[in-house]
Amino acid sequence: MQLNRQNVIVLAIAAVTVFVVVAALLVRFLPQPRKDSDFLVIGAVATLAALGVVFGALLQRGGMQDTFFKRRK
Repeated sequence: MQLNRQNVIVLAIAAVTVFVVVAALLVRFLPQPRKDSDFLVIGAVATLAALGVVFGALLQRGGMQDTFFKRRK
């Protein structure tokens, strides 16, 4: 299954939404006072979550069919 423009846009919106939600939750629940390294961790965790959503969606929709296993003839 090929990814068309609409699927790519929906996937990008989902990734950005997950990034914003995870970052907002971490900023909300991380104790004060925050250091620069705390914001680095927040950004890293939010990025990991967003990339996980993109990777999972691509595997689910068949955008990367032979990523882990190649089918034999």
